Amino acid sequence: MSTPSESFLKVENLHVHYGQIEAIKGIDFSVSQGEIVTLLGCNGAGKTTVLKTLSSLIRSSSGKIKFEGQEIQNMEAHKIVSLGISQSPEGRMVFPDLTVDENLEMGAYLRKDKPKIKTDRDYVFSLFPRLKERIKQEAGTLSGGEQQMLAIARALMASPKLLLLDEPSLGIAPILVQSIMAAIKEINQKGTTILLVEQNAFLALKLATRAYVLETGKITLSGSGRELLENPEVQKAYLGK
Repeated sequence: MSTPSESFLKVENLHVHYGQIEAIKGIDFSVSQGEIVTLLGCNGAGKTTVLKTLSSLIRSSSGKIKFEGQEIQNMEAHKIVSLGISQSPEGRMVFPDLTVDENLEMGAYLRKDKPKIKTDRDYVFSLFPRLKERIKQEAGTLSGGEQQMLAIARALMASPKLLLLDEPSLGIAPILVQSIMAAIKEINQKGTTILLVEQNAFLALKLATRAYVLETGKITLSGSGRELLENPEVQKAYLGK
């Protein structure tokens, strides 16, 4: 476990390449236990690349990723999940031919604690009642908003200490965006630390304890959610002011 003096998640001088192209250019950031930390940036800034690197879906070129004091940058993806990091990916990526219930089972695939799995399943249904209504429905037939709820619920079924959320509001009706953001806040209040990538900067910064701005693979700004909401550069670039 991490001690109070060290970050829950600490990224040091992280570089990531796609072939000859350097997508992430030596970034440093941290996430403390209990926070919601937001990564802001335009399309192509490298936000999804950062999350995929944390999950070991992409390997870093150099730098360190420490989770609870342990270096994890060279671990296999399933071991990252077993340590307590799970991801709800951009584009939802639910298993379309499996039912809602079967998708949730996939989220808990590495777990053996059956009573707690049942408790967590009940919890995600309390967060997202629509999923319970559609429990035997194939995921591919759900609306975009319902699929997003399922993607988050599936990630929660891994019982994460750190939840990575990639664009949870993307392509979703505004009324559902509000309920998903409320669910994210509740998940955090229940004790799960969250790293959030989100294009809706206003909603993301309102939720965030702290935030970082990523531009073409580099962190250019950081501060509390409130500080960045009031920052003129952020307002001009991301809030349309």
